[in-house]
Amino acid sequence: MTPQAVPMSRRTAAVLCAGIAIVIATLVFHRLGASDICSGDEAVEAVFVQRMVEHDEMLFPVENGRQPMYKPPLFHWTAAAIDKIAGIDKVTARNVRAISGIYALAGAIATMAVAGVLLGGEGAVFAGLALAGSYQYISQGRFARVDMTLCFFEAMALFAFVWWMPARADASGQEALTRRMRLYALAVAMGLAVLAKGPVGALLPGAAMLAFMVYDRRLRQIPALLEPGPLLIGATIASSWYAACYLGGKFGFLDRQIGKENVGRFFGTLGTMSPLYYVKPILLNSAPFSLLVPLAAAIALWPVRPNAAGPGAGGIEPPPIGDRARASIRLFAIFWIVTVVFFNLAAYKRRNYLLPLWPANAILIAWLVAWIAARFRGRAVKWAYAAICAGLIVFNFFYIPRKEARDCADTTYRPAAEEILQVAGKNEPLYTYGFDEELAPLLFYLDRNAPALKDKLGNAPPGFVIVPLKVWKAHQSEALDLTPVLTSDHGRRRLVLLRRGKTYARARAANPADSARMNRPVILEDTGSTRPGDRSPSRPPA
Repeated sequence: MTPQAVPMSRRTAAVLCAGIAIVIATLVFHRLGASDICSGDEAVEAVFVQRMVEHDEMLFPVENGRQPMYKPPLFHWTAAAIDKIAGIDKVTARNVRAISGIYALAGAIATMAVAGVLLGGEGAVFAGLALAGSYQYISQGRFARVDMTLCFFEAMALFAFVWWMPARADASGQEALTRRMRLYALAVAMGLAVLAKGPVGALLPGAAMLAFMVYDRRLRQIPALLEPGPLLIGATIASSWYAACYLGGKFGFLDRQIGKENVGRFFGTLGTMSPLYYVKPILLNSAPFSLLVPLAAAIALWPVRPNAAGPGAGGIEPPPIGDRARASIRLFAIFWIVTVVFFNLAAYKRRNYLLPLWPANAILIAWLVAWIAARFRGRAVKWAYAAICAGLIVFNFFYIPRKEARDCADTTYRPAAEEILQVAGKNEPLYTYGFDEELAPLLFYLDRNAPALKDKLGNAPPGFVIVPLKVWKAHQSEALDLTPVLTSDHGRRRLVLLRRGKTYARARAANPADSARMNRPVILEDTGSTRPGDRSPSRPPA
């Protein structure tokens, strides 16, 4: 007879979970600011945080003086609050990314706590290891986007539902009152999930909860879930920023957030993608764990039919856990299915939309490992799982920061922005022309607005104009009144700074050194032309 495994003690589990939390903190904060902000997706959020922290535009920040923010501001408010508490008045790549890292760490700690309650100390450790080894969870914990904020609050909504979920439909007295109070925690979490990214923050966990109650034959409990008080609190939180936009007449914000970012993405006004788009992200975004989750969901929802021939003879035998834990596992499996189906139906898809699945995925994986170990009665399964997690953690530690640096090595605007700011005065007009990509990575390092000119380049107003080199080569014959004063060539970022009028000369006339520098010629690469009164490019050492 195989001896029964000895359960992990609470003290041992607590120590191991604390160690895993330290590991996750190391993974998400190690070399966090080593690479510049180059991605347009990340830079857009960083620019809005910049407007809040450095320019006090807390409710309605706009990008480049024109574009309203297209996500609700919970991520940005969190960044502004932390910077205020820490006395930080300058937004950098590191401190704006740190917000995602904080949410990732908090989500991992909450996930381990819930897994410990449901599955015991060993389950908590296994769930924490799954998040530490997940490529998607760690990489997005280092990325300044709203996705990790949404992930955290969707997970909090599911965990609050588990906390509320009654074992009986006829509970009364103190137990019913306690559950009623827990509904407020659920409502707050769902309201904040909406403020993180939009209505989808409440739609997906809410749909999963209702589907679970139907699947689990808990129809009599649904009215209790829809109690007016918590619903009112949740709706107030969720609609607060939208109401402020409406009352403030900021209809451009509402149109961009609701019309374009939600309805438009779902129905295809932003583009359409293949229904098979998610096959690779679902299976390979954090392999091998991402391969285990569909298996765990299928096993969790497989019908168990008691049979006189023995336990599990008519179905798949569940592991020895309590009723609440088994119900929670079914809830997490349904949440996975609902999320995957919803985004497969949407016309516009991104792999990061699957990020909020990972806290629930981690508990599913921990349960599956315990299930396999129980059926095969082998500690080798658990040790093999721990060894795989250790290897993935080491991989994430080295590979993710290097990939970030490599991806940004020749696409950063930071050196060009620094050179432009040495020439264009803070109060002098600055414009952009001819860019066919998101301007936010340049605007972030300029730390100022540079409105895009839509008319002909030759009609540019007095001031400075930033133009891609290839655009200048194509249009310089149409803009003879514009004088190149700087060329900047860093990686793939090849820019020309043009001047129109005497704005620069008036601003610099008091400084003879600057005036002398202005008399040096600038050489436009690929054209071979020089113009007097322009300065040569500045090239910092590699």
